[in-house]
Amino acid sequence: MAYPMQLGFQDAASPIMEELLHFHDHTLMIVFLISSLVLYIISLMLTTKLTHTSTMDAQEVETVWTILPAIILIMIALPSLRILYMMDEINNPSLTVKTMGHQWYWSYEYTDYEDLSFDSYMIPTSELKPGELRLLEVDNRVVLPMEMTIRMLISSEDVLHSWAVPSLGLKTDAIPGRLNQTTLMSTRPGLFYGQCSEICGSNHSFMPIVLELVPLKYFEKWSASML
Repeated sequence: MAYPMQLGFQDAASPIMEELLHFHDHTLMIVFLISSLVLYIISLMLTTKLTHTSTMDAQEVETVWTILPAIILIMIALPSLRILYMMDEINNPSLTVKTMGHQWYWSYEYTDYEDLSFDSYMIPTSELKPGELRLLEVDNRVVLPMEMTIRMLISSEDVLHSWAVPSLGLKTDAIPGRLNQTTLMSTRPGLFYGQCSEICGSNHSFMPIVLELVPLKYFEKWSASML
């Protein structure tokens, strides 16, 4: 999860988030180079009185500053489209979990099991135990197996919500009457925190998401204890 005064993204815990981080660094470097070039040209214009009249009307210069931006846009667009298609791809999920947004809590249903469903409410500040995170802990965590493809079906029963877990690169809108889907796969175990990312009412900031990714054998023990 994020720590105080953090400027960058959270550490990636899924292949998609790793790709998004690489794309972010790639695009940021291009923006940095363009900004440096523009700043250099502006500083030259402000500090020298020299002009080159033949350069101001040269067709070669106009050709360069037309083609070069097009090449830069292609360098940004192609990796972006690649990641976009990767995020929408569904490859034989091993487990399906249905997530419903409510005002103001989440409910989860493991559709591959007969009676495995629960609601997930935020733990009030007065009931937190030492070491637990304020406004982020829930009474029922979503336990999932790591290194397996998991499909999340996301919808809402009242207003617009958004199910988001930054370290896994997930953000999917929960829309009443519509079923959206996304996939997740964690490369390491751990606790991953998220929150509703849609302004859904007065208690919008009090419906956190907590995923607990564990090895498969621990997930099987947990699911057996919940049935």
